[in-house]
Amino acid sequence: MAGEGVLIGYSDHPELLLLNRANRHGLVAGATGTGKTVTLQVLAQGFSDAGVPVFAADVKGDLCGISEPGTPNEKMLARAQGMGLTLNPAGAPVVFWDLFGQAGHPIRATVSEMGPLLISRMLELNDVQEGVLTVVFRAADEESLLLLDLKDLQAALSYASDNAKELSARFGNISPATIATIQRKLLVLEDQGGTNLFGEPALQLSDLMRTDPSGRGFVSLLAADKLIASPRLYATFLLWLMSELFEELPEVGDPDKPRLVFFFDEAHLLFRDAPKPLLEKVEQVVRLIRSKGVGVYFITQNPADIPETVLGQLGNRVQHALRAYTPVEQRGLKAAADSFRPNPAFDTAETIQALGVGEALVSVLDEKGAPTVVQKTLVRPPVSRLGPITPAERQQLMGASPVRGLYDQALDRESAYEVLQKQAAAKAEPAAPQPPPERGPWAGDDASGQPAPRARASNRQSMGEAFAKSMLRTIGSQVGRELIRGVLGGLVGSSRPTRRRRY
Repeated sequence: MAGEGVLIGYSDHPELLLLNRANRHGLVAGATGTGKTVTLQVLAQGFSDAGVPVFAADVKGDLCGISEPGTPNEKMLARAQGMGLTLNPAGAPVVFWDLFGQAGHPIRATVSEMGPLLISRMLELNDVQEGVLTVVFRAADEESLLLLDLKDLQAALSYASDNAKELSARFGNISPATIATIQRKLLVLEDQGGTNLFGEPALQLSDLMRTDPSGRGFVSLLAADKLIASPRLYATFLLWLMSELFEELPEVGDPDKPRLVFFFDEAHLLFRDAPKPLLEKVEQVVRLIRSKGVGVYFITQNPADIPETVLGQLGNRVQHALRAYTPVEQRGLKAAADSFRPNPAFDTAETIQALGVGEALVSVLDEKGAPTVVQKTLVRPPVSRLGPITPAERQQLMGASPVRGLYDQALDRESAYEVLQKQAAAKAEPAAPQPPPERGPWAGDDASGQPAPRARASNRQSMGEAFAKSMLRTIGSQVGRELIRGVLGGLVGSSRPTRRRRY
C-alpha cells in the first residue's frame, strides 16, 4: 500500500488504485497462468494493510499463502529493485471459512435468507417449478413455519403437496408432480454438499468486516477448491452473500475507503445460463452496492464472460494476457481492448496478446472518477507467501481466529420440520377413551333413576368397527333363530310330528 491507494505496479509511474474510488468495483482478467492470482493477492493484501476487510474465494487452494510472510526469490527481488521497492515479508490477518467445515470455520445461511429465487437458480428449476417454490415459501411464512435447513424445506414441500388443493385455490395450480420434481432436485443438492450450507448459526456479516488490533483488515478466505466442483452451489452462495451485504448495510455514499472489498473469482460461473431475473438482480446489486461502501471485483479469464450491463459498472481494470486463436476469442480480445481508454503509445489489442507473466494493462479511476489512459504495467511482487500453507499452519491460524467457537457447532432448533412432525403425530394419535357415565339402578338410568339422555353416535366407522359389528349381527341372528325354533318346537310338539333338524 502506498499513500492513499493500493500499489498495483509500475508503468512509467506508480499505478495506484485509489481507496476513495475502490468502491467503484473492478475487474481482473486474463488467460490461465498469466498472473491473475498474484494480482489478486497483491490487491487483497494492499486493501488489508489499508484497514479494509476483504472477502475472497480460494478456488485453487494457493491464495491462502497470503496469511504467511513470503520468501522472495531472486526474480522477485530484482523486480522489486527495478521498481524502487523494498520487500518486507509479511502475512495478512486471515480468517478461513469452508462450506464443508474442514479447511475453515463452517459458513451457513438459512433457507429463508437464501429465498426462492436463488434456491431455484441453485436447483436449476424452470419457471413453473420456481413459481411453485415461491408459493411454498409464502405458505410457510403464513403458517409461521421457520425454514432454516434443507429438511425444513423438504417438510414444507410435503405439506404443500398434502394441501395442494387448498393452496391451488389461493395461489394458482400446484401440481404434486412438480413438487416431487423439486424434492428430487433437493436430494441432488444434498449430495453436492448443500446440507452443509443451510442451517444455523448463520453467518453474521459483521464477522466479515473485522480489523485486527493494529488496524489491518482481516482477509476472509473461503476454501473453494472442493466447492468449485459444484459450480451452481459456489456461484449462488457468493451471489447470496453479495446480496446480503447490499440489503443489510446502511448507505454511506462514497467513503474515504471501502468498508469491504469482495473478490468474486471464476465470475463467469455466476452468469452462465443465468435467467433474466437473476441477471437483473446482479446488475442491481453491482450498481447500488457501492453506496454501501462495498467494492466488488470480478476475476475471470475474459471480460466477455461478464454481461455488458455489469461490465460497464467496473471502473478499475487489470487485464493480463489473452490468447486469440479462434473467432470467439478474437471477438473477446477486441471487446477487452475497446473497454480501455486508448493509449496513443501502443495498440491495445496487440499489447494484450504480447503481455508476459506478471505484466498487465491497467486503467483505474482518477480523483475525478474518470478512467485513466491504459498503461502497460509490471505487477509488483507480493510480500506474502506464493503458494499454499501447510495443514498445521492452517490449524494454528484457526485456533487463534477471532470467530473460533462461534460457528463450529451446528444448532438445530425447532423449525418447520419439527412443527409439521408434531402436527402429523397429533393427527395419528387415537382419541383418548372416555370414562363410562355413572349408572342408576337400571341400565340407561342416571343416579336419580331417570332415563339418561342418549349421546348422538357418530355415523363414521373404521374398517375394524364395521367388520366387528357385521360379525355380531351374524352371530346374533343365528342364535336368535335357534332360540325361536326351540320355543316354537315346545309349543306345538304335541300336535305335530317332530321334524329332524337339518344341519
